[in-house]
Order: sequence, then C-alpha cells, then structure tokens
Amino acid sequence: MYFNSFTFILLFLPLVYLGYRFLVYFGKDFFAKLFLVLASLFFYGYWNIDYLYLMFMSMLVNFLIGRALREERGKKIILLLGVALNIAPLAFYKYTDFGMQTANQLLGNEFKLLELALPLAISFFTFQQIAYIVDCYRGNRAEPNFVDYCLFVGFFPQLIAGPIVHHQEVIPQFAKITSSRLSAEVLAKGVFIFAIGLFKKVVIADNLAPYVNLAYGYSFEISFLDAWLATILFYFQIYFDFSGYTDMATGAALMFNINLPVNFASPMKSRNVQEFFHRWHITLSRWLRDYLYIPLGGRGKGLSTAIRNIYITFLLGGIWHGAGWSFIIWGIIHATGFLIYQIYKSYVGRKLPLPLAWLLTFYFICYTVVYFKAETAQKGHEIALKMLGVGGIELPSSWSAWLPSFWGGIKFVGPTVLYRTNLYFIFGITALLFFVVLYYPNSNQLLARFRPRRSAAVWVAFLFFVSFITMLSSKPESFLYFHF
Repeated sequence: MYFNSFTFILLFLPLVYLGYRFLVYFGKDFFAKLFLVLASLFFYGYWNIDYLYLMFMSMLVNFLIGRALREERGKKIILLLGVALNIAPLAFYKYTDFGMQTANQLLGNEFKLLELALPLAISFFTFQQIAYIVDCYRGNRAEPNFVDYCLFVGFFPQLIAGPIVHHQEVIPQFAKITSSRLSAEVLAKGVFIFAIGLFKKVVIADNLAPYVNLAYGYSFEISFLDAWLATILFYFQIYFDFSGYTDMATGAALMFNINLPVNFASPMKSRNVQEFFHRWHITLSRWLRDYLYIPLGGRGKGLSTAIRNIYITFLLGGIWHGAGWSFIIWGIIHATGFLIYQIYKSYVGRKLPLPLAWLLTFYFICYTVVYFKAETAQKGHEIALKMLGVGGIELPSSWSAWLPSFWGGIKFVGPTVLYRTNLYFIFGITALLFFVVLYYPNSNQLLARFRPRRSAAVWVAFLFFVSFITMLSSKPESFLYFHF
C-alpha cells in the first residue's frame, strides 16, 4: 500500500483517521492509541504479512531490553546482546546473499544464493531501536508503556522510510496524543503538505524515471552528454522522490497531531559536503553522528583517528543503504570528499565564492548518485568515466554547425540515447527544476507560512487533481528509499 495509491489516500488514511478521532471523542484514550498500533501493523502486513512477526518481535524484544537496562547489574552485557539481536536479522536478510556472492567471486566457490526478500523498513526500525536501547543504557530514556513504544517504532506515516525518529521527539507526543484536540488548522496543514509531497512523487519524480532508466540501461553506449543529463535527472528524481515521501509522512502524521522531525531541507542548495548531510536525510546523518562517529572518538584524538572515524561512518552509511559494492564505493567517495573539505576548512580556511562552492558540491554529489542508480559497480564506473570525458566528449552531430570542435577531445556523433527522445524538452525541464529547488521555498518553509485560506484550499485541490489524473494513467511506483 503505497502513500501514492488510491487505496491509501481514499480508503486507509481516512478510515484510520475517522476511527481514531471517534475513539478519542468518546474518551477511549487507550483504545485510540491501540487502534493506531493495529492500523500500523495492518499497514506493514499489507506489504508482506510473512514479515509482520519480525517487526512485532523486534518491538517486543527491544521494549523488554529497554526495561532491563533500568537495572544497574549487567547493563553492558544486556546492551551488547540487544545491539547484536538488532543487527543479526538486518545482516541476515540484507547482506547474506551479497556475502555469498562476493565469496563466490573471490574464492571461486559455488554457494547457492538464498535470494532472501528484504523485509520492508528493516533498516529504519533497526537503527531507531538501537538508538533507543543505547539511550536506555546511558540513562536517557522516556520509559514508555508498550503501546506508546509500539507507536514510536511502528507509526505508519514514518514506518517505511523514516524519518529515523528519536524516542524523545515522539514518545512524549504519543503519551499525550489523545489528550490534545486536533484543530481544523492542524488538519489543513497536514492535508496541505501531504498534497505537495504527492505532487512531487507522482508528477515530477515518476515522470523523470523513464528518461533516467533509458540512459542507464545503455550505460556502455551512452555519450558524455547522455551521462551528465541522465545523472542530473536522477539527482532530481531521487530528490523529489525522497522529498515527496518526507512531505507525505509529515502530512499524514500531522493529521494525527504528531510532529515528525525535519528530514529534508533543500539539500541541492548545499555549498559543501558537510552542509549536504545537514540537509539530506537529516535524521540518518544525526544517527550516524550520535551513535557511531562520536562514540568512536570523533575528531578528538588526532588526524589519523578522525580519518578512521570518517571512513567507518560513511562506509556504514553506504552499507546501510544497500548490499553491494556500489554502496561501498558511494561511502568511500563521500568519506573522501568530506575529509578533503574538513582538511581545507581546518588548514586553509578561506571560503570559496558561493557560486563556485555550490557548483563544486553539485558536481561532487552528481558523481556519487551514479552509484545509487547503476545496477552494478561496473556500470557505475562506465557512467562516471563518461562524465569525466574519458574516451572523448561526445555531442550530437547536429550541434557541429554552431559548436565548432575547438578541442580535439570533442566528438560529434549521431543522435545520442536521450537525443532520440526529446533532448530540448529535457533541457527545459532541467532548467525549470533547477529554478524550483534553488529559488522556490521548500516544504518546511511553505508549511510554516501556511494559513487555512480559500486560496490555499484551491491550491491543494489543484495539486490533488493533477496528481490523481497522473495516477489514473499509471500504476503506483515504489519510493526509491523503500529499497534501502
């Protein structure tokens, strides 16, 4: 049941909302929260009921571990056991086949792959609960009852692809969720931001996908121009896909008067690598900082320790996204870029002109997203080399009349892969999207400015209308972060 499906928008979400409000109205606070828990479990089981037990057992075991960590005796052993119990299923389902495949390639073995299906959202709820039990070990805990804890882990708006919420951000809200009365303005805000996210996903992101898939499907044959255009389009695709999901999660939660943490804040405006991770998947970056980088020692014990910790953190960040060499390479590239920036900031300190800083950051991120999209590391290398102009800068032959070959590296070839579609339309869409992400207010800013007026209602109705028309002509497409 995708957020961008009629089943969710017109059936599940309204029914859950009405059922919850009905129970709250009649003062059935405990049953109202229990109803949300059951609705969230149904939402998860709708994808694959076989893995419903895994998530429920994970919640139960971690809740009990959190309770056990209240005692002083054996805390460290309980913590280590708890972390191991969380990592074990994630490692089994997500990395077993990758490990066996790597062993086959390196050692010449013939292990038969298990072809395990990845339980949905396991990366998200695993990290969320590890943070909870670590905080319990540190003495920083909210001490929820089991129903509130289940809502913290399994609340359906943020269950599948985040944000990775911290228990102190939401458990207090769940504890008093039924004592707060939902105003029409809060509901209107939730619908407003949900409509924006739906439009981003189905109208923008999903309509960029065919061009990206076409070019990346011909990774060996595409030209320099194809490689850059397809990669920039994929950057926009994953940008609006994840931003759209985040807005829809925020809006759905807000309808129940729950405020989720900001997880996306115009990352394409970033002017360095560090700023990018303060804007893109903010809650994952925060988790990696607070529960890995800082416990490892951060930057406090010399340059060599800082370098080690940066690479460990980004490697885990890459592996968290997926099992494959592409994600490992992504982590290494980001660690290297982050390290170069830190060294430059510490030892040079001179700020670059803002346009140049933005351009360098944009180019760097473009190179890294190649490894998110490419099916294999080898295909990623092929496209990255094309973008660097290795083998020559190939442009459409029709451009030779007005773009003379002033350098021997430029080659004019026949119609390129994307040129055969509608190259100038792609240029126009790309320019429009650049304008939107760089100069138009982001969703967080729009939500802060929102007032329930007639003009806002017309705008929301327009967004839903265009989105629904688009949805009628195609089946719902999965959000890209569902695969992580």
